[in-house]
Amino acid sequence: MKSLFYILTGLFVLSVQAQEGSLVKLDLIPEDALVHADPSKVGLDYTYIHTKVDSILTEGIKKEAFPGAVVLVAKQGKIIFEEAYGYHTYDSIQPTAKDDLFDLASVTKIAGALPALMKLVDEGKLDLDRPFSEYWERWQMRKDKKDITLREILAHQAGLEPYIIFLNEVIKKNGALKHRFVKTEPNNRFRHQAFDGLYIKDRFNRKMYRMIDRSEVSEEKKYKYSGLTFLIFPELIEQLTGDSYEYYLEKNFYLPLGAPTMGFKPSTKEFHNKIVPTEQDTIFRHTLTQGWVHDENASLLGGVSGNAGLFATATDLAKLMQMYMQYGVYDGKRYFSENTVKEFIKVQYPENENRRGLGFDKPILGNDTLQLKDAYPAPEVSPQSFGHSGFTGTFVWADPANQLVYIFLSNRVYPSREHQALYDLNIRSAVQQVFYQAGRDER
Repeated sequence: MKSLFYILTGLFVLSVQAQEGSLVKLDLIPEDALVHADPSKVGLDYTYIHTKVDSILTEGIKKEAFPGAVVLVAKQGKIIFEEAYGYHTYDSIQPTAKDDLFDLASVTKIAGALPALMKLVDEGKLDLDRPFSEYWERWQMRKDKKDITLREILAHQAGLEPYIIFLNEVIKKNGALKHRFVKTEPNNRFRHQAFDGLYIKDRFNRKMYRMIDRSEVSEEKKYKYSGLTFLIFPELIEQLTGDSYEYYLEKNFYLPLGAPTMGFKPSTKEFHNKIVPTEQDTIFRHTLTQGWVHDENASLLGGVSGNAGLFATATDLAKLMQMYMQYGVYDGKRYFSENTVKEFIKVQYPENENRRGLGFDKPILGNDTLQLKDAYPAPEVSPQSFGHSGFTGTFVWADPANQLVYIFLSNRVYPSREHQALYDLNIRSAVQQVFYQAGRDER
């Protein structure tokens, strides 16, 4: 069925040339799709790139910033760098491969929930500037939330609480699981699988929604990062489309893009790809987390959420980012209007010192004046660029002005989230900066 789907959606477009009314030529022409090429084809120095990136990644592994990583860079529609480094774990048994699946963590926000919301905005089913409570009716009776707009929410300007640790609701003080919420075997009321041998009560999401409803809102409207609404976006998307969240994303984005590895719960699918592990969980799962989402809140939703839960290869993720960078078009298919993409990727509240777009992260305001150690991301990215990072050590960025897509996938949370060297060494930005300097004579 998948191969038939690709044929029907068209990985290529037919170009028909006619001369004097007769059909003379029929070509298969790839259109706006990523292809592999040598860096020299886009004016970059192969040796410089590989020497610099290899050095940074080798040092990162040596200092246990992560046991392994995959880096992919596309420029001008050409994949000019794609390499795997290190191993899945520090025991050096399973080498990292280019087609490994990584837990994307918060990159899910712009690769899962956001494309669905963008499409619904494009279709007029959501309005960025109307109260979100018109769509999420639970908030109509909440005085502190009823007037918040979707624009404020997506730009992290709504004053919502950053995070709620819902795991506290399912674990007793002695560390045991509360069996009214979690079972070790599924039944007709516990069908949401969080992990091997862990099943969450179907209606536990309702408890999560109630707690989000009651959460505090800051009176002052200023930049305050919050992932709470991304836990409820899947339910909203299902209400507005009539499709399950997973099916809607597969049907409208992942399969048409030719990105079949992008999705939730990879352990339940028959991929040949290896899945990179994340953390040795000592609190909830009490074993190595692999093939199941690392984020506990997404886990309590059965691994399918808007805040986390997506897995993908670097190549499939690059296709989505290339589509965004091409303002909604990839491989001859349009996914969003150009105006919608440009609205979502622009800074929304610069007057409030808020760098964020709608869902997308943006460079620090004044980023080009900063040293690498202080910049976010690399100092030379353009103000038009956008992307997102993930807690597990992932990072994606697209730069329309420089026609550059940057994918960095790692599992820095192995063996525990206490490993901070990825941030301390500023590895992701340092690698990204290489590709802005690789074409300069003065470097």
